[in-house]
Amino acid sequence: MSTEVIEKTVKEKEALLSKKRKALVTNPLDSDNPVTIQILGICSALAVTIAMKGTLIMAFGLLFVVVMSNIVISAMRNTIPNRIRIIVQLVVVATLVAALDQVLRAYVYEQSKSLSVFVGLIITNCIVMGRLEAYAMGNRPWDSALDGLGNSLGYAWIIIVIAFIRELFGAGKIFGFQVLAKDWYVANGFFATPAAACIILGLIIWGLRARNGYSED
Repeated sequence: MSTEVIEKTVKEKEALLSKKRKALVTNPLDSDNPVTIQILGICSALAVTIAMKGTLIMAFGLLFVVVMSNIVISAMRNTIPNRIRIIVQLVVVATLVAALDQVLRAYVYEQSKSLSVFVGLIITNCIVMGRLEAYAMGNRPWDSALDGLGNSLGYAWIIIVIAFIRELFGAGKIFGFQVLAKDWYVANGFFATPAAACIILGLIIWGLRARNGYSED
């Protein structure tokens, strides 16, 4: 085989890997979104989205846990006995969540108090455990990190959109700052309810699935 053919083959392989790795990050943002397509992380998407500040903290927290747990489990995948893999995954996730909780308590205490229950529930978030089982257990750390990043960002933009709408119309504010003047806009309390979050999320799911031509068949 000539040098030119070998170089061409290597370049094609690198291009394929690059395209595949790019898809690990971009697909979960749209066509394989963990919330709108996989229907994961719905509970926290409805519960923590009443204000932008708390929602951003939750989004970054989940990103940290998913990416780091993917890397750790992927690095350990060949040494974890199959019969205890779920236990190992839970221990790794619980450790990361505990570390995250301590950091939040140290630097954003007020927000950590309002999010304390939901931060703890990251341990049982379907997105976290789903990525460990579906991807990290069978792939290398770098690819697993990209997979975790993509799915975390896919989750993040959904809850940020929901929080933006709820805080804007529910309180007339964004990040606590008055955006809609009180002299002409009356805050709509309905947007502060879980029902509003459910409706907004439903519309987002419908819109993305309709645009992408998604079907259960």
